[in-house]
Amino acid sequence: MSESTQTSPTTTDAPTSADSCCNGHGKASGGGCCRERASLSPLTKDQIAALPTLQLIARYQRGIEWIDRRVFELSERQIDQAFLPDAGVGRWPVRVLIGHICDADLAAVHRMRRAVAEDHPIFAEWDENAFIDANLYGNTHEGYADDPDTDHARVMNALGGFLATTHTLRQWTAQWLYSLSDAQMARAGMHPTRGQMSVRDILASYTWHLEHHCQFLTKKLDLMVGPAAETHNHSGGCGCKH
Repeated sequence: MSESTQTSPTTTDAPTSADSCCNGHGKASGGGCCRERASLSPLTKDQIAALPTLQLIARYQRGIEWIDRRVFELSERQIDQAFLPDAGVGRWPVRVLIGHICDADLAAVHRMRRAVAEDHPIFAEWDENAFIDANLYGNTHEGYADDPDTDHARVMNALGGFLATTHTLRQWTAQWLYSLSDAQMARAGMHPTRGQMSVRDILASYTWHLEHHCQFLTKKLDLMVGPAAETHNHSGGCGCKH
């Protein structure tokens, strides 16, 4: 089961500077990470790949800003809600989508580090559907909490670890990426279906991957809790191969 079979975003927004709240090395002007969702514009996969390397790394580092904070307004029943194809928001429940983003980032970072350390490594392709079928993200208990505080705590427990891991992993990886030379960024490995992928290729692909899934997340939230006060023009489809 894939999130959607729609096509990728077709927005024509031009690439913008990655330093509206972060400087060129992805650090907040006031210290620490950016705490408010910055004015990142949706870009296509090709537009992200075309960004200058420092801007690309900064955009990757700030990926957590794409997570719509309304996820924490959901009940546990809502984060387990799947969707029919005609809803146009992707099929996956929020719990699965957030978990998938984290697993994809883990795979991407391992590939980039292998490409720098090893000569022409062969990357293993992981099966996103097998992760879902094995219930790695799913509701592992029976029933839902009747008490709102308990329900909220279970939502935080279900999503918080994945989000914290994704954010920390990107902060750590970005600092490493800033230290690489152009020659190291060009080092590559072989993907079973995508062919040769350089460190920069992987970085661009997974920068887009998170943003792409977060566009679906916002659509799901709009459907379940109503449009946010500030809307974001997110669109796109999945069918991603890992």
